[in-house]
Amino acid sequence: MKYANYIRRIDIPSLWSGHKHIVWELNPGVNILSGRNGEGKSTILNRLIQHLRELPVSGELSPADTSTGLTMEFAPSDATGIRYDIIRSFDRQLVKSDHLEQLTDVHVATELDWQLYLLQRRYLDYQVNVGNRMIELLTSGDPDARKKATDAAIIKTRFLDIVDDLFSETGKKIDRKSNELQFSQYGEVLQPYVLSSGEKQVLVILLTALTEDQQPYVLFMDEPEASLHFEWQKRLVGLIRELNPNAQIVLTTHSPAVIMDGWQDAVTEVSDITLD
Repeated sequence: MKYANYIRRIDIPSLWSGHKHIVWELNPGVNILSGRNGEGKSTILNRLIQHLRELPVSGELSPADTSTGLTMEFAPSDATGIRYDIIRSFDRQLVKSDHLEQLTDVHVATELDWQLYLLQRRYLDYQVNVGNRMIELLTSGDPDARKKATDAAIIKTRFLDIVDDLFSETGKKIDRKSNELQFSQYGEVLQPYVLSSGEKQVLVILLTALTEDQQPYVLFMDEPEASLHFEWQKRLVGLIRELNPNAQIVLTTHSPAVIMDGWQDAVTEVSDITLD
Protein backbone atom coordinates (compact mmCIF):
# COMPACT_ATOMS: atom_id res chain seq x y z
CA MET A 1 0.00 0.00 0.00
CA LYS A 2 1.25 3.46 -0.86
CA TYR A 3 0.37 5.80 2.01
CA ALA A 4 -0.48 9.45 1.55
CA ASN A 5 1.86 11.96 3.15
CA TYR A 6 -0.90 14.46 3.88
CA ILE A 7 -4.29 15.83 2.89
CA ARG A 8 -3.85 18.55 0.27
CA ARG A 9 -7.37 19.95 -0.12
CA ILE A 10 -10.91 19.42 1.07
CA ASP A 11 -14.19 20.56 -0.48
CA ILE A 12 -17.43 20.31 1.50
CA PRO A 13 -20.30 21.62 -0.66
CA SER A 14 -22.77 21.70 2.24
CA LEU A 15 -21.50 21.78 5.80
CA TRP A 16 -24.98 21.60 7.30
CA SER A 17 -28.58 22.21 6.16
CA GLY A 18 -27.49 23.34 2.74
CA HIS A 19 -25.32 26.15 4.08
CA LYS A 20 -21.59 26.91 4.10
CA HIS A 21 -19.55 25.66 1.17
CA ILE A 22 -16.09 24.95 2.62
CA VAL A 23 -12.93 24.81 0.52
CA TRP A 24 -9.72 24.42 2.52
CA GLU A 25 -6.21 24.19 1.09
CA LEU A 26 -4.12 22.50 3.76
CA ASN A 27 -0.37 22.61 4.19
CA PRO A 28 1.69 19.49 4.96
CA GLY A 29 2.65 20.62 8.45
CA VAL A 30 0.40 22.50 10.89
CA ASN A 31 -3.18 23.57 10.20
CA ILE A 32 -5.03 25.41 12.97
CA LEU A 33 -8.73 26.16 12.42
CA SER A 34 -10.07 29.08 14.39
CA GLY A 35 -13.41 30.85 14.62
CA ARG A 36 -16.27 31.86 16.85
CA ASN A 37 -18.53 29.37 18.61
CA GLY A 38 -21.05 27.92 16.18
CA GLU A 39 -19.10 28.74 13.02
CA GLY A 40 -18.43 25.07 12.31
CA LYS A 41 -14.86 24.31 13.41
CA SER A 42 -15.66 20.99 15.06
CA THR A 43 -18.21 20.13 12.37
CA ILE A 44 -15.58 20.50 9.65
CA LEU A 45 -13.15 18.32 11.59
CA ASN A 46 -15.81 15.69 12.25
CA ARG A 47 -16.83 15.57 8.59
CA LEU A 48 -13.22 14.88 7.56
CA ILE A 49 -12.87 12.15 10.16
CA GLN A 50 -16.19 10.58 9.19
CA HIS A 51 -15.11 10.48 5.54
CA LEU A 52 -11.85 8.71 6.41
CA ARG A 53 -13.60 6.27 8.74
CA GLU A 54 -15.99 5.27 5.97
CA LEU A 55 -13.26 4.34 3.51
CA PRO A 56 -13.41 0.73 2.28
CA VAL A 57 -11.98 -1.96 4.55
CA SER A 58 -9.29 -2.47 1.91
CA GLY A 59 -7.95 0.94 2.88
CA GLU A 60 -8.16 2.29 -0.63
CA LEU A 61 -8.61 6.04 -0.72
CA SER A 62 -11.79 7.39 -2.20
CA PRO A 63 -11.49 11.16 -2.69
CA ALA A 64 -15.23 11.69 -3.29
CA ASP A 65 -18.16 10.90 -1.01
CA THR A 66 -21.10 10.35 -3.34
CA SER A 67 -23.65 10.76 -0.55
CA THR A 68 -22.48 14.17 0.70
CA GLY A 69 -20.40 15.49 -2.19
CA LEU A 70 -17.35 15.92 0.06
CA THR A 71 -14.09 15.59 -1.84
CA MET A 72 -10.60 15.20 -0.45
CA GLU A 73 -7.31 15.41 -2.34
CA PHE A 74 -4.22 13.61 -1.08
CA ALA A 75 -0.50 13.95 -1.67
CA PRO A 76 0.77 12.10 -3.57
CA SER A 77 -2.33 11.82 -5.73
CA ASP A 78 -1.77 8.11 -6.42
CA ALA A 79 -1.74 7.15 -2.72
CA THR A 80 -3.90 4.14 -1.85
CA GLY A 81 -4.02 4.54 1.95
CA ILE A 82 -3.64 7.07 4.72
CA ARG A 83 -2.60 6.85 8.37
CA TYR A 84 -4.44 9.07 10.83
CA ASP A 85 -5.04 9.51 14.55
CA ILE A 86 -7.85 11.26 16.40
CA ILE A 87 -7.53 12.84 19.83
CA ARG A 88 -10.58 13.89 21.79
CA SER A 89 -9.91 16.06 24.81
CA PHE A 90 -13.19 15.99 26.72
CA ASP A 91 -12.80 13.73 29.76
CA ARG A 92 -16.30 12.33 30.27
CA GLN A 93 -17.24 9.26 32.26
CA LEU A 94 -17.33 6.08 30.20
CA VAL A 95 -20.65 4.42 29.54
CA LYS A 96 -20.57 0.92 31.03
CA SER A 97 -20.58 -1.96 28.55
CA ASP A 98 -19.81 -5.68 28.47
CA HIS A 99 -16.52 -4.84 26.77
CA LEU A 100 -15.47 -2.48 29.56
CA GLU A 101 -16.57 -4.94 32.22
CA GLN A 102 -13.83 -7.29 30.99
CA LEU A 103 -11.07 -4.78 31.77
CA THR A 104 -8.81 -5.91 34.57
CA ASP A 105 -7.94 -2.35 35.62
CA VAL A 106 -10.83 -0.82 37.54
CA HIS A 107 -9.23 2.63 37.26
CA VAL A 108 -10.28 2.98 33.59
CA ALA A 109 -13.27 5.21 34.26
CA THR A 110 -13.14 8.12 31.78
CA GLU A 111 -12.56 8.68 28.07
CA LEU A 112 -8.98 9.80 28.68
CA ASP A 113 -8.39 6.65 30.75
CA TRP A 114 -9.69 4.57 27.85
CA GLN A 115 -7.38 6.32 25.38
CA LEU A 116 -4.44 5.69 27.71
CA TYR A 117 -5.45 2.05 28.07
CA LEU A 118 -5.39 1.59 24.29
CA LEU A 119 -2.12 3.50 23.97
CA GLN A 120 -0.43 1.19 26.49
CA ARG A 121 -0.49 -1.66 23.93
CA ARG A 122 0.56 0.66 21.15
CA TYR A 123 3.47 1.89 23.28
CA LEU A 124 4.63 -1.69 23.89
CA ASP A 125 4.42 -2.46 20.15
CA TYR A 126 6.37 0.71 19.38
CA GLN A 127 9.17 -0.30 21.77
CA VAL A 128 9.37 -3.76 20.20
CA ASN A 129 9.61 -2.23 16.72
CA VAL A 130 12.36 0.17 17.78
CA GLY A 131 14.23 -2.68 19.49
CA ASN A 132 14.00 -4.86 16.39
CA ARG A 133 15.33 -2.03 14.23
CA MET A 134 18.27 -1.55 16.58
CA ILE A 135 19.11 -5.28 16.52
CA GLU A 136 18.89 -5.33 12.74
CA LEU A 137 21.24 -2.36 12.50
CA LEU A 138 23.77 -3.78 14.96
CA THR A 139 23.92 -7.09 13.10
CA SER A 140 24.01 -5.57 9.62
CA GLY A 141 27.78 -5.11 9.40
CA ASP A 142 27.29 -1.41 8.69
CA PRO A 143 30.30 0.52 10.10
CA ASP A 144 27.92 3.27 11.23
CA ALA A 145 25.48 0.80 12.79
CA ARG A 146 26.09 1.83 16.39
CA LYS A 147 25.37 5.49 15.67
CA LYS A 148 22.27 4.62 13.64
CA ALA A 149 21.01 2.33 16.42
CA THR A 150 21.51 5.11 18.96
CA ASP A 151 19.62 7.52 16.71
CA ALA A 152 16.72 5.06 16.54
CA ALA A 153 16.30 5.26 20.32
CA ILE A 154 16.69 9.04 20.62
CA ILE A 155 13.02 9.91 20.04
CA LYS A 156 11.78 7.64 22.83
CA THR A 157 14.36 9.13 25.21
CA ARG A 158 13.26 12.60 24.15
CA PHE A 159 9.62 11.67 24.89
CA LEU A 160 10.58 10.54 28.39
CA ASP A 161 12.55 13.75 28.97
CA ILE A 162 9.64 15.91 27.76
CA VAL A 163 7.10 14.24 30.05
CA ASP A 164 9.46 14.44 33.05
CA ASP A 165 9.96 18.13 32.34
CA LEU A 166 6.23 18.85 32.02
CA PHE A 167 5.41 16.98 35.23
CA SER A 168 8.41 18.22 37.22
CA GLU A 169 6.45 20.73 39.32
CA THR A 170 4.49 17.89 40.94
CA GLY A 171 7.51 15.62 41.37
CA LYS A 172 6.27 12.97 38.94
CA LYS A 173 8.66 11.05 36.70
CA ILE A 174 8.18 8.24 34.21
CA ASP A 175 9.54 4.92 35.39
CA ARG A 176 12.23 4.32 32.76
CA LYS A 177 12.85 0.74 33.87
CA SER A 178 9.30 -0.32 33.07
CA ASN A 179 8.11 -1.19 29.56
CA GLU A 180 4.61 -0.09 30.55
CA LEU A 181 3.61 3.45 31.31
CA GLN A 182 3.86 4.16 34.99
CA PHE A 183 5.18 6.99 37.13
CA SER A 184 6.91 7.56 40.43
CA GLN A 185 6.19 10.42 42.79
CA TYR A 186 8.27 10.79 45.92
CA GLY A 187 8.87 7.03 46.01
CA GLU A 188 5.27 6.00 45.26
CA VAL A 189 4.41 4.12 42.04
CA LEU A 190 1.52 5.67 40.10
CA GLN A 191 -0.52 4.30 37.22
CA PRO A 192 -1.36 6.86 34.49
CA TYR A 193 -5.08 6.67 35.33
CA VAL A 194 -4.54 8.54 38.61
CA LEU A 195 -2.99 11.56 36.91
CA SER A 196 -4.91 14.82 36.67
CA SER A 197 -7.07 15.43 33.59
CA GLY A 198 -4.50 17.85 32.17
CA GLU A 199 -1.66 15.40 32.72
CA LYS A 200 -3.61 12.56 31.10
CA GLN A 201 -4.50 14.77 28.18
CA VAL A 202 -0.98 15.90 27.38
CA LEU A 203 0.26 12.34 27.87
CA VAL A 204 -2.30 11.01 25.37
CA ILE A 205 -1.28 13.64 22.80
CA LEU A 206 2.47 13.14 23.14
CA LEU A 207 2.22 9.34 23.35
CA THR A 208 0.13 9.28 20.18
CA ALA A 209 2.74 11.38 18.36
CA LEU A 210 5.58 9.17 19.64
CA THR A 211 3.97 5.88 18.63
CA GLU A 212 3.35 7.15 15.11
CA ASP A 213 7.03 6.26 14.84
CA GLN A 214 7.85 9.29 12.65
CA GLN A 215 5.63 7.99 9.85
CA PRO A 216 3.42 10.35 7.81
CA TYR A 217 0.18 10.65 9.77
CA VAL A 218 -2.71 13.09 9.87
CA LEU A 219 -3.29 14.01 13.50
CA PHE A 220 -6.78 15.40 14.14
CA MET A 221 -7.35 17.25 17.42
CA ASP A 222 -10.49 19.07 18.52
CA GLU A 223 -9.59 21.80 21.02
CA PRO A 224 -6.60 19.92 22.46
CA GLU A 225 -5.86 22.76 24.87
CA ALA A 226 -8.79 21.86 27.13
CA SER A 227 -7.49 21.20 30.68
CA LEU A 228 -3.91 22.21 29.75
CA HIS A 229 -2.41 25.14 31.58
CA PHE A 230 -1.06 28.12 29.66
CA GLU A 231 2.58 27.07 29.33
CA TRP A 232 1.66 23.57 28.08
CA GLN A 233 -0.68 25.10 25.50
CA LYS A 234 2.15 27.26 24.16
CA ARG A 235 4.51 24.30 23.77
CA LEU A 236 2.00 21.75 22.50
CA VAL A 237 2.34 22.03 18.72
CA GLY A 238 6.13 22.29 18.87
CA LEU A 239 6.41 19.18 21.04
CA ILE A 240 4.19 17.16 18.70
CA ARG A 241 6.29 18.23 15.73
CA GLU A 242 9.46 17.30 17.60
CA LEU A 243 8.21 13.76 18.24
CA ASN A 244 6.85 13.31 14.72
CA PRO A 245 8.02 15.94 12.22
CA ASN A 246 6.24 13.98 9.46
CA ALA A 247 2.76 14.40 10.96
CA GLN A 248 0.23 16.74 9.40
CA ILE A 249 -1.57 18.40 12.30
CA VAL A 250 -5.19 19.49 11.82
CA LEU A 251 -6.67 21.04 14.95
CA THR A 252 -9.36 23.41 16.15
CA THR A 253 -8.78 25.83 18.99
CA HIS A 254 -10.18 28.73 20.97
CA SER A 255 -6.91 29.49 22.71
CA PRO A 256 -4.44 32.16 21.54
CA ALA A 257 -1.74 30.36 23.57
CA VAL A 258 -1.66 27.42 21.11
CA ILE A 259 -0.31 29.68 18.35
CA MET A 260 1.96 31.89 20.44
CA ASP A 261 5.12 29.83 19.91
CA GLY A 262 5.50 30.72 16.23
CA TRP A 263 2.37 29.16 14.70
CA GLN A 264 0.44 32.32 13.79
CA ASP A 265 0.91 31.69 10.06
CA ALA A 266 -0.67 28.24 10.43
CA VAL A 267 -4.04 29.69 11.50
CA THR A 268 -7.05 29.57 9.16
CA GLU A 269 -10.32 31.28 10.06
CA VAL A 270 -13.51 29.43 9.17
CA SER A 271 -14.72 32.60 7.41
CA ASP A 272 -11.64 32.49 5.13
CA ILE A 273 -12.53 29.06 3.74
CA THR A 274 -16.29 29.64 3.47
CA LEU A 275 -17.42 30.39 -0.11
CA ASP A 276 -21.10 31.03 0.64
